[in-house]
Amino acid sequence: MRIVFSRKGFDSAAGGGPSPIVDDGRPVSLPIPAGTASRTSYGALGLGDLAARASRGRLGADDLCHHDPMFLPDDTCLFGQCGAAQTHLANQGVGKGDVFLFFGLFREAGGKPHHRIFGYLEVAEMTRLAECVPDQRERFAAQDHPHALAMHAANDVIYSGPGTTAEAASAALRLTVPEGPPSLWTIPQWLTRGNLSYHDRADRWLDDSRLRSVARGQEFVADIGDRRDARDWLAAILREIGREI
Repeated sequence: MRIVFSRKGFDSAAGGGPSPIVDDGRPVSLPIPAGTASRTSYGALGLGDLAARASRGRLGADDLCHHDPMFLPDDTCLFGQCGAAQTHLANQGVGKGDVFLFFGLFREAGGKPHHRIFGYLEVAEMTRLAECVPDQRERFAAQDHPHALAMHAANDVIYSGPGTTAEAASAALRLTVPEGPPSLWTIPQWLTRGNLSYHDRADRWLDDSRLRSVARGQEFVADIGDRRDARDWLAAILREIGREI
């Protein structure tokens, strides 16, 4: 089994600032601006005002966004990946039964930017858009998924399965250490050097269960196999994501 720490949403480069933690304590991941085909605006998602504030006015309700990952009302998730990031996922063997933990940069009112987990996807199906039957791609296009509306690369894949977003910005879902900076994480004891892709350098693995995460990159894969401690940690994280305020 693999856990994928998948970076998504606004940051200083994509969007211009952190996604917000709104007044009721809920983290709201803002999709990045649309670089290719999209039918979805920030306003259509009810995110126009939040996008305007987070981007300091550069984006607003009428701007199109890359609505991905897409969390559906039936507690399923659609997530598209392509290019070098998808090649990395394929090389790591990511597929059915693996879990994406989506994280991003967030900030609460008066607080400092930090990384936190905001949602998950348990992969039940992988659809390779260049190879699938037209009906499969049309089904995703009917839901306005951007990777189905226009191929982003020859290796476009949509991962689908159970998934949802967190209702509370709990401490258990925070990655960044209390004092910051955002890229300095507190990590579980099972996560060690050699079992998280893109993090092989020894100087990234610090004392006191801390990790200096890479500044850029989308998909960090940990192959946990049958490890009980890692599976117990993942189960606790999924329960926390599903916890109501």
